[in-house]
Amino acid sequence: MTVGEVFLESLSSGVITERKIAWVASQQAAFARHEEALAIRLGRLMDEGQINLGCRLPSRLVQHKVVVNEWIEPLGRRRGRETVCA
Repeated sequence: MTVGEVFLESLSSGVITERKIAWVASQQAAFARHEEALAIRLGRLMDEGQINLGCRLPSRLVQHKVVVNEWIEPLGRRRGRETVCA
């Protein structure tokens, strides 16, 4: 595993595991300058919320919440009231 692989995988999926963060932290003394830059960028993306630490919502759950909030609830209990995203 390299810092570049961790960076690209995390960037493409939006998720990084605790194991990979631990690996980056344990290997940082041996990083070359460009690898240090990638590790710093990875940390900044995590700070910005663009990469999450080991949490990925299944698309079915997200889709279910959209259906409930936009289709079912307006017809039921919250008819006539503003919909609230959970």
